[in-house]
Amino acid sequence: MAHLLRLAHDWRMEIEGGVPAELIRDYLRPAVRAVPAAMAARTKIRLIRVCPTLDPPEASSRWRRSFEAADIWLAADADPHDVAMELLICVGQILWEELTGEERNQWLDRLRREIEAGVTGEIDEPALEAKARLLATAAAARSLRRLEAYARAAFGSTAAEYVHCLWHDVTLRSGPEHLPAPWLRARLELLRRWFPPNPGYRLFAATAQRGTGSEGASEASPA
Repeated sequence: MAHLLRLAHDWRMEIEGGVPAELIRDYLRPAVRAVPAAMAARTKIRLIRVCPTLDPPEASSRWRRSFEAADIWLAADADPHDVAMELLICVGQILWEELTGEERNQWLDRLRREIEAGVTGEIDEPALEAKARLLATAAAARSLRRLEAYARAAFGSTAAEYVHCLWHDVTLRSGPEHLPAPWLRARLELLRRWFPPNPGYRLFAATAQRGTGSEGASEASPA
């Protein structure tokens, strides 16, 4: 027996039996509240369906978008934080479809700067794989189809990480497969300009600068 909940942004959540209450209370609701209002309005999400499993069983999430609205399906059979991140990735992927031409151009320019600087890492594995396919050969690097696929994957994961940083403190991962902190920060600041945080939310944790009375942003712990 499914029951319906009302979430922030006037989104609805349909929950099937067997889904842990803690997943909804401690993870999905807070993650949705952290989504900036400007971002939520652009995505036109109507309903989030949370099920014990999806079909096929190995699927963790999926979404469907129409002219009027978008729906998301989530499988609850994983770590609760991972389920919430799947939701945010879906939000980011839906948002990509709603970007203006100017926003897409700015995003592509941001990715070109990273590539020209020799940045090899990415935020998550799907974006890293798409980047590897784009840069596999000189011919692949000229492929508009591969560039579009990479830009889409990188944007979806970056938008998810942006909301993740608004939701709670995070620790940045380092290594050649990960996006270096300065480049990640530049992406997040771009999204902050497009979709400002809701009142009471802050992208970067403030740290007092001793002797100056000023505040700075902490690279390692966005909040």
